[in-house]
Amino acid sequence: MHLVHGVATTSESLGSPTFPKSMAQIFHPSLNTVSRATIFGAVFILGAAAFGWDSLLRSPYVTQVGVARDQPVPFSHKHHVGGLGMDCRYCHSYVEESSSAGMPSTKVCMTCHSMVWNDSEMLAPVRESYAEDRSIEWTRVHDLPDFAYFDHSIHISKGVSCTSCHGAVNEMPLMWREASLQMDWCLSCHRDPQKYIGPRDRVFDPDFHPFDLDLETRQALAEENRVESLINCSVCHR
Repeated sequence: MHLVHGVATTSESLGSPTFPKSMAQIFHPSLNTVSRATIFGAVFILGAAAFGWDSLLRSPYVTQVGVARDQPVPFSHKHHVGGLGMDCRYCHSYVEESSSAGMPSTKVCMTCHSMVWNDSEMLAPVRESYAEDRSIEWTRVHDLPDFAYFDHSIHISKGVSCTSCHGAVNEMPLMWREASLQMDWCLSCHRDPQKYIGPRDRVFDPDFHPFDLDLETRQALAEENRVESLINCSVCHR
């Protein structure tokens, strides 16, 4: 009670705010636990989704690593390279001079198969292609996106062997990708190319891999071939 000009007043009469002695709780305390669990669960789900998406992008389903592609003719590198000892350049004749390794014309195939297995049903598409003067529509196994540039000739001149990228083709009855061809795979070499360099006279040897040499030898070859670390975007994206 207050005394204003000799008149007794109360807080209520002066308009002072009043508060209830107790206020009912709107949310049950258990919702604190639910909210924490929800936040943690959302973070966990997002993390799991990101991990799953990354795993999918690196899986054979996307990269086609280890997946043999169907071809109009089941050409066997294991037979031609591993068994007969054919040099890569017999079919991929532009590989030392061009950005593309080149695909053999049907005339190259018929150089042998006009006399060898010339009645084979399996090689009927080859004979038809030759007779009609049209190319065989091979399914590309190593096919980079249009926004990525790759030059075979410069890699070969620097001592990068075929097996470094394509694997042991002499053991492949049907061709498949040995590497993902994704950007992080390319950069693993471009950041430290000395590890992947071999002698130029072993580039087309299917039994050779640069890791057969000790690191000091590879570094010496890299210096001899003037190999540099190139990670600028414009090297591959032109």
